Amino acid sequence: MSVGESSLPPQPADALAAVVALRRLADQLEDAAVEQAMRAGWSWPQVSEALGVTRQAVHKKHAKRLIAAGVKLRRRGDERV
Repeated sequence: MSVGESSLPPQPADALAAVVALRRLADQLEDAAVEQAMRAGWSWPQVSEALGVTRQAVHKKHAKRLIAAGVKLRRRGDERV
């Protein structure tokens, strides 16, 4: 899917503001979805595969926030019962 110039707002400032807003929304959606997955017992590898990034990248981006939110994080070797 490509976006042509005709689908952009006429003013560059408006188009760039839309990009910023979409990035913020995407970050918020990712934060909520990762938290939901971790609360449901997903592992870091499962989350990273779903996002298309490395386990290390998703852990680095989300671990501190999840811990602060009181999410019990699975560690390597933890078994789901």
